[in-house]
Amino acid sequence: MVLNVVKGTIFVFLIGLGVVGNVLVLVNYMVLFRSTMKSIHLILIHLAFTNMITLLTRGMPRTVSSLGLRSLIDDIACKVVVYLSRVARGLSICTTSLHTVVQAITISPRASRWRRLQPRSAWHLLPLLLFFWILNSVISMNLPFYIKHIRSMNTSEVIRSDNVCYFQSQNWTIGWIFVVLMVLRDAVFQGIMGWTSGYMVFLLHKHHQQVLHLQTSKLLHRTPPEVKAAKSVLLLMLCFLFFYWTNCFMSLYVTFSIENNFIEGSAVEFVNLGYAVLSPLVLIHREGHLAECWHLSISMIFNK
Repeated sequence: MVLNVVKGTIFVFLIGLGVVGNVLVLVNYMVLFRSTMKSIHLILIHLAFTNMITLLTRGMPRTVSSLGLRSLIDDIACKVVVYLSRVARGLSICTTSLHTVVQAITISPRASRWRRLQPRSAWHLLPLLLFFWILNSVISMNLPFYIKHIRSMNTSEVIRSDNVCYFQSQNWTIGWIFVVLMVLRDAVFQGIMGWTSGYMVFLLHKHHQQVLHLQTSKLLHRTPPEVKAAKSVLLLMLCFLFFYWTNCFMSLYVTFSIENNFIEGSAVEFVNLGYAVLSPLVLIHREGHLAECWHLSISMIFNK
């Protein structure tokens, strides 16, 4: 009981921290987007919105379960929460991949062929973002049929626990079709992410070599905005890959573990929220104007 209360308290803290960070990123980039209409800002707005869906759909049910408030969630809520959680996971992968692609195109030399792929307007990305929603909605469309609240199931039907909500046994063939689609989606978008990130590293190394030839110290220490933004994208991508693969390996370990360890299971649940919580903090740290707004917001709260 004590461990569950501690777990619930940690979830509340992480969700609160993540929501505040993502709201700050969302609001600030919406303000910037109105004045600049940059594609990167639209992507970051979408990423912050996706992160908030992840925090609410993944964190809140576990918090409710840990604090012994399972009666607040019914069968329909389970279906909606788990479905949106899976869709948000896919959107996070797709949006982060798109972020790296657009940034790689942005810092490409003007004579490069890749520069021709740069969106003429941020609004040209809307069909692509809509495609991401449709793609991930279709890949996860089997979940509502197999998600049940614990009260709606017999103990013998429980296959894998998701706290309040459980995965009911499903048709083997259908299950594997959707698993293959998920793996294929993750592989494709992470492959794109890796390739574009490698390209950005090459361009940044090339820029560094050019800067070393400059004799003026002022120019040597002046970092162009595009280079700074590219470094932020690379840091964000590494953050995503760390939490993604850590979650994969830890989930496999817990799944095939003989004993059901409370601490190990809780660690997997915390890692699930890691990227949604940490990514806005990375943006706030790397972006000067966001950091200033963050400190201003904190000071206003404590001065009241």
